[in-house]
Amino acid sequence: MEKRKLGFWEIWNMSFGFLGIQMGFALQNANVSRIFQTLGAEIDDIPALWVAAPLTGLIVQPIIGYFSDRTWTKLGRRKPYFLVGALLASVALFIMPNSPVLWFAAGMLWILDASINISMEPFRAFVGDVLPDRQRTSGFAMQSFFIGLGAYVASKLPNILTHYDVSNTAPAGEIPDSVKYSFYIGGAAFIISVLWTIFTTKEYSPEQLAAFEKSEEEKHGGKYSEEERPPSWFQANGSRHLLIGSVALAIGLAFSYIIYEYGLKKDLYVLSLGLIGLGGVALIFSGMFQKSGKYRNGFVTIMNDFQFMPKVMKQLAWVQFFSWFALFSMWIYTTGAVTEHIFKTTDTTSVAYNTGANLVGEMFANYNLVAAIAAFLLPLIAKRTSRKFTHFLALAAGGAGLASIYFLGEWGIFNNEIFSFGTPGTWHHFTFFMYDFSMIGVGIAWASILSVPYAMLSGALPASKMGYYMGVFNFFVVIPQLVAASILGFLVSQFFHNEPVYALLIGGASMVMAGVMALAVNDNAKITINQSNTINQKI
Repeated sequence: MEKRKLGFWEIWNMSFGFLGIQMGFALQNANVSRIFQTLGAEIDDIPALWVAAPLTGLIVQPIIGYFSDRTWTKLGRRKPYFLVGALLASVALFIMPNSPVLWFAAGMLWILDASINISMEPFRAFVGDVLPDRQRTSGFAMQSFFIGLGAYVASKLPNILTHYDVSNTAPAGEIPDSVKYSFYIGGAAFIISVLWTIFTTKEYSPEQLAAFEKSEEEKHGGKYSEEERPPSWFQANGSRHLLIGSVALAIGLAFSYIIYEYGLKKDLYVLSLGLIGLGGVALIFSGMFQKSGKYRNGFVTIMNDFQFMPKVMKQLAWVQFFSWFALFSMWIYTTGAVTEHIFKTTDTTSVAYNTGANLVGEMFANYNLVAAIAAFLLPLIAKRTSRKFTHFLALAAGGAGLASIYFLGEWGIFNNEIFSFGTPGTWHHFTFFMYDFSMIGVGIAWASILSVPYAMLSGALPASKMGYYMGVFNFFVVIPQLVAASILGFLVSQFFHNEPVYALLIGGASMVMAGVMALAVNDNAKITINQSNTINQKI
């Protein structure tokens, strides 16, 4: 039994919800630090407040994936999670810019990020549920298009509203109206776009999904399920988890002691306690449950499935790690790199600094625009070559783009204008500078990161655990961000004289390394294009 092919507009409709989801994420990424500082946060407090976002995804996504695999309602399998997440996120987007105090805004960030993840994770599994293998590249490419478009529009919203005389300033402790109204528009777009997908796309029935699942199990060799494993297996595996967890916890505590004893940067505690230590504790509890015979529960299932994830997923995990490490280095350090290395200032009150900071906003908007366009071009390259080679090319371009910011600054040509259109001073005025060459590479990489790995992964996953494994795959998005937040500050301060542009060089090298690793992924799919120009893949 095979799933039917979908037309272009059907794939458009099922992916449309990502437009609102990404608008929510982009508004969060671009404005939350501004909200925190407006409400009194010191600059050194910002990274700690931001840790909430990746940690929330780390916890929420596999849990939502696990339960969405086991859900069926009149609304469907994944749709209830789309709807609940969209409603909560929209409410959070309306409330957050009206936060009265800092602690309230920090709490709203947790709620907002958790709500976005509740909607987003099932959308990844949705593609695997609804589309046949040969069309999944097209489905994830369409998601990348809406991600790029949504991020571009959301990044521009405050400037657009300012152009139409909405106030961009406010009294001390209050959020400007341009930011408030941007969040209101984002909240409305979030719920409307998700509802569009809910009402225009059908999910398969449980009986149909069971038939597809049987085919998937035959394709994957009929691996043992949790129910088929004997109790002795859980006893032995529980012992392994206890041993590995105890070692990890000991390493985390020892590392934390070294950080404390030698006065190292406190950011490193995120790595020592947040990742290594808590990971060890989770393994210890999993081991205790299995040793005591209490292994038929969601927590143990999640831990064991993580341990025995498919080979392709393990290979892609390393590609994702170095890709997202590079991206997080860009998001954290581009403003400092451009203002210091290009505009030669660290004075946050100076005209030069704020000009550079505004320039970074334009750069980020432009790489998302490039990604929206590249989302439709990458499958064409994959058709001529392969998905893994396409991903290698895209990541190499992104790595070169990040590194080029250093060299463009050194050569003194960063702000040379190439061409422009529109009326100067208006929000629709677009000027092409040399820095946009950097963002072209980053945009191509961003489009590929959001689509190609998921297309390669979805064909290697059993249908019954599609949502869960898509959630677990998010670990390799979140963990590198936490590692980057932990060690990049230490590396830049200890080895690069606190010059943030070197973090971009590290990020560029990391992205190129990810591209090289992509070549080793065991992906043998061939991409084809049918008469309606829908991108397909054949195993």
